Amino acid sequence: MTEGAYNPETDGAKTDFGSAMSYGDYLHLDALLAQQHPLSDAHDEMLFIIQHHTSELWMKLIIHEMTAARAALIAGQMPECFKMLARVGRIFEQLNQQWEVLRTMTPADYTTFRESLGPSSGFQSYQYRLIEYLLGNRNPNMLKPHAHVPEVSSLLTEELARPSFYDEAIRLLFRTVDGDERNVPAPQLDSPHISTPEIQDRWKTVYQNVDRYWTLYQLAEKLVDLEDYFRRWRFNHVTTVERVIGFKRGTGGTSGVGYLRRMLEVELFPELWHVRGEL
Repeated sequence: MTEGAYNPETDGAKTDFGSAMSYGDYLHLDALLAQQHPLSDAHDEMLFIIQHHTSELWMKLIIHEMTAARAALIAGQMPECFKMLARVGRIFEQLNQQWEVLRTMTPADYTTFRESLGPSSGFQSYQYRLIEYLLGNRNPNMLKPHAHVPEVSSLLTEELARPSFYDEAIRLLFRTVDGDERNVPAPQLDSPHISTPEIQDRWKTVYQNVDRYWTLYQLAEKLVDLEDYFRRWRFNHVTTVERVIGFKRGTGGTSGVGYLRRMLEVELFPELWHVRGEL
């Protein structure tokens, strides 16, 4: 987005582009656009690289927003928290749309450069893992692919040591509904969040008393929206991979489509989905 149109006949004389910061300077475009290095002569490898570069940039923004949203939640700044959660949902919409571009690549296109990828695989994305840890899907075994990069391993380990966003939401839930935090379940720091009846009972109270617990109701629906978008992203990932490689093994040694399909069964905020059957 640029602020106003540039007229070279009148505006050029006003600015010394040799010394003033330019659009390219601000965005470090030279460095950014120099990072695409295909390892083959295949035409579609550039598409593959840019797809994953842009995905990682969007994931960087998700981490930025979710980290700030958690801080806002802890501080009781709920309007700010809701705005950031809504933005994360829109980011996942963008990520979902990207699959439409990658799907223009056929199996024949992919095989022209697949061997160039070696053992690299999307499941090695530490930013994706950090997003899952932030939201509450915590599997310490997934630290192993990053053990050889100390700063990344440390980043993920530090996240596992603190309550996830959903843990903080649960703490607010109990504090508001019960009036204190005495009955708050211990955060599930080093394992995926498992549905807990006590948590589901509190969410049920919220949904049955919307006017009384309006803020918690809004929080619950924002989380359902976020997971809805996240599930669609995962589903589109599975569909795209199946369309391009079928049921071959993944490049990183996973079972490919089989592994991704198992990921579809993961629930980030299970109580918010299960409670719907009780209302």
